[in-house]
Amino acid sequence: MNSPGRNRSILVLPTSSRSVTETVNGSHNFVIKGYSLAKGIGVGKHIASENFTVGGFQWAIYFYPDGKNPEDNSTYVSVFIALASEGTDVRALFELTLVDQSGNGKHKVHSHFDRSLESGPYTLKYRGSMWGYKRFFKRAQLEASTFLKDDCLKINCTVGVVVSSIDCSKLNKVHVPESDIGSHFGMLLENEEGSDITFSVSGEKFHAHKLVLAARSTKFETEFFNKMEEDDHEVVITDMEPKVFRALLHFIYKDTLIEDEELFMSYSSLSSVSDTFAAKLLAAAEKYGLPRLKLLCESILCKDISISSVACILALADQYHATELKSICLKFAAENLVAVMQSDSFEYLKENCPLLQSELLKTVAGCEDEFSGEGKCSVWAQFSDGCDTNGVERSQNLWVQLSDGVNNNNRSPGEEAS
Repeated sequence: MNSPGRNRSILVLPTSSRSVTETVNGSHNFVIKGYSLAKGIGVGKHIASENFTVGGFQWAIYFYPDGKNPEDNSTYVSVFIALASEGTDVRALFELTLVDQSGNGKHKVHSHFDRSLESGPYTLKYRGSMWGYKRFFKRAQLEASTFLKDDCLKINCTVGVVVSSIDCSKLNKVHVPESDIGSHFGMLLENEEGSDITFSVSGEKFHAHKLVLAARSTKFETEFFNKMEEDDHEVVITDMEPKVFRALLHFIYKDTLIEDEELFMSYSSLSSVSDTFAAKLLAAAEKYGLPRLKLLCESILCKDISISSVACILALADQYHATELKSICLKFAAENLVAVMQSDSFEYLKENCPLLQSELLKTVAGCEDEFSGEGKCSVWAQFSDGCDTNGVERSQNLWVQLSDGVNNNNRSPGEEAS
């Protein structure tokens, strides 16, 4: 008799794994305005784009108006993509595109993508390693071409970082789509099905749902369940334009900004910052207690900060308690103090928001500490630049303008107590 299990076969299930090598791709658009002013910067000197992230690494586009190679005597412009973060032997594919601004689509493209690579992807050894072209374009030809328009160049860059991994999940994988709750609630708003509240804004009617509005806004929650009567089904809005209220409802239901070019329009084409769509939507977000919408509006207004606009944007940020935008405005104003104080918008700040001058003084003091610690040019040096008698007198007058109305403890840098 055979003993139990003597002839029993042993079943071993096979295992498997898969190594996947692929690229993680990302793109960046770099606009160079004032090309003619950049000429003469010097051979080997570049204009850098803002850093952008692809594949876990930081990258930057370097444009050399006078070329990178001294031997070329500024005959060519040079363009490179640089590894801007720490990394060792980072392998990547690259594509550089100089955009044809005539609309004909005849772009100048240099690409690793969609072609065979004899030696594989390019390897960047360390931070600062670059890939690109010393002789990207003859400067004389570039200046006579449709690539240059209104003294502006546009360069698109795509980086594909090579990554390898052992991937078992893709062998047995259930695809889970992205959340579509926003589109569902958006349809609820558009179809008006089950709506139980109507808003009248300058004669235009908007139908909505109390529960949705109350769930998103404490202001609406208070109005609907603490103050309003049960049979009150229509609310008149008198302090908001219909397009702004429509954008407000769009965000409440979809959690995204409405697609409207006017929302991103610069204030320069309008009479004041407060007239912009973004500013009006910021006010609505503050009124109805929507902090994420406030931040989205702040991010749009932040892009419009300049010497001529910062004082007005600062006043707007203070009015609607936009703390992130306010902080950025204060720092920008402190770092460009003399120019800002000579702008027309600063007069508006002095007349309408005197308390903000005190906050600006504190920010200036903070910048002084920061610059002194990092060896940078101090804010106070902006006032006394040149060190002549007239310059000193002018700097003191400007400082008096800034500190006018603020307590005597706020003295100019270097001024001793009497």
